[in-house]
Formats: sequence, structure tokens, C-alpha cells
Amino acid sequence: MKFRRKSEPTAQQALEPAPETGQDTEPDAAQDGPVTRTGGPFDESQVADDGIERVDLGSLLIAPGERELRLQVDEKSGVVQSVMLAAQDGALEMQAFAAPRNGDLWSTVRPQIAADITGRGGQAEEREGPFGPELFCQVPTQMPDGTVTLQPARILGVNGERWLLRASFRGRPAVEPDGAQDWEDALAQVVVRRGAGAMAVGEPLPAILPDQARRVR
Repeated sequence: MKFRRKSEPTAQQALEPAPETGQDTEPDAAQDGPVTRTGGPFDESQVADDGIERVDLGSLLIAPGERELRLQVDEKSGVVQSVMLAAQDGALEMQAFAAPRNGDLWSTVRPQIAADITGRGGQAEEREGPFGPELFCQVPTQMPDGTVTLQPARILGVNGERWLLRASFRGRPAVEPDGAQDWEDALAQVVVRRGAGAMAVGEPLPAILPDQARRVR
């Protein structure tokens, strides 16, 4: 497992704006768009004793398999900002957010993400994927030498029970979606732990460093 520290957001991290925040004053109030998904990613309540070994990162429980688990950690605050599974052929980056009960926050934030990418000179096309509507993107990304290039990404969201899991595929699973079953299976094994407390809609669910992990700069 690797821990990367940063003091300022990179272009890639800025490509997926956090959902707009608004106070979730009645977190148990029912809304349209009930969650009826039978496959993963799962809510913690759905996977008791399923036999799969996962790394506990607080709001996310991850089964890395043979992939490397990496955490993006803010240099100043020490807050885990995103979780990534990485391999030679690609990567899967994830972050969970608070959402209304039985709501469809992904339908709200998806056009915002697309507008942000196209507004910065990139491209974003909506297509239907195995987890629902996805954005197939060419994302403007600043390279170490200062030049800006377009990099492919598949950005998707999974609505859960008062949570939204936002995920981005990069590398092979972004450019070859028909051959990305192994990466999609890795996403389907992710578990989200929302917690019972009231939170503002769009607020990131806190991820933590596992106690046994060694920090690597």
C-alpha cells in the first residue's frame, strides 16, 4: 500500500468536482429514485460474513486482490482525499459522498462534471455502462513539464443508501471498456460505510489510514 501526500490538488483530482452541497436536514426522508441495485458496490449492511477479505479504510472497505492500494493524502490536513487501486494496465480511483436517502445524486452531479471537463477544453460523452450512465472523457491534465494533454477516463457514480460512490477508471479500463470486466469486478466488491449521523448532501465520507499501514511519501 502506498500513501501519497500533496499540498495542492492536481489537475486530475480537480477533474471530478465534488457534488454541490446542501443541508440534508431530514436524512431519513424518502425521495424519488429508490436504490434497487442487487450487485455491488454494496452498503455495509449487505455484506455481513460474505467471506471476502477487505481493507478497512473507514467509509470504504476495499478488496485489492492483486492490485496495489494507494491513498491520496492532503499534505496539510492529513485527510485521505481519495482511494485508488492501481496496476500496470490502469487504475480505479474512488471517493464516497453523503447523499439523500433513496435519492439519485449521480443524475444531479453528472452534468456538472461533464460541463467542468468540456469547459476546460476536454471532452465528455455520456454512455450507458454496467453500473448505469457513465461519462467517457478526455480530461485536460497538466504534465510534470507543464504541458497539458488529454487523458482518457471513464467516470461513473453508484447511488447507495444515503451515499454516492464516485469512481474513475483510467488506462486500459477507460479506453477498452468491453475488456474491463476484471476492473469492473473490483469495483463491484467495494463496500461503503455511510454511518448513521446526519451530513450535508455532497459532503465527502471520511476515509482513514489503516492502523497497520506504513506511510510512504
